[in-house]
Amino acid sequence: MRLKGKTALVTAAGQGIGRASALALAAEGAQVWATDLNPQLLESYAAVAGIQAMPLDVLDKAAILRTVAGLPPLDILFNCAGYVHNGTILQATDTEWDFAFNLNVRSQFWMIRAVLPSMLSRGGGSIINMASVCGSLKGLPNRFIYGASKAAVVGLTKAVAADYVGQGIRCNAIAPGTVDTPSLHERINAYDDPVQARKNFIARQPMGRLAQAHEMAPLVVFLASDESVFVTGQLYANDGGMTI
Repeated sequence: MRLKGKTALVTAAGQGIGRASALALAAEGAQVWATDLNPQLLESYAAVAGIQAMPLDVLDKAAILRTVAGLPPLDILFNCAGYVHNGTILQATDTEWDFAFNLNVRSQFWMIRAVLPSMLSRGGGSIINMASVCGSLKGLPNRFIYGASKAAVVGLTKAVAADYVGQGIRCNAIAPGTVDTPSLHERINAYDDPVQARKNFIARQPMGRLAQAHEMAPLVVFLASDESVFVTGQLYANDGGMTI
């Protein structure tokens, strides 16, 4: 029980990596608040020990502040919410750019700023941000907006880590490869040929398969736990060899 006595908040915990991570954190003893924009996705947590589910729109700054103010002081924050836009710079729109940076970056800024004062007052905390292999580590075709926003997450992560490294705050990011999640299924089904699209996603993974959401969760647990007490400001690739 590596996280016994710890408190954690996970955004976008209704499905995919967020859900797998919330379950893994709770299994290690943490009291987890699992949040998501869609309340229906949180219903399955009703019988899960150690997890309290609540709706949260991370694009609503006031809602973030209300939610955090109503919780016990947090030891762990996992910023998992995000969105993937398709297309090149010539296909990108201002509306898509604004949405991506609001959700993928600004929401992390708001969440961190909301939880940081109590973490500082208690002498420490672990913040984990969702980045991507697409961004500062690797450029991928037709991921202009997404890659730019996820590169910004890395800069945000390192800045927070640098500012509070002497005050017990650790801030790190994870960079998954292609993960077999409901959101990926939605993107695949939007193609004219979903079968070929799935083959294309698999083909860019050197291991010859997509990752599973539960394969991301152990890294989140590690970064949340005292096993990573000397780790901060780092970007961890869990990408099946995409950046070899």
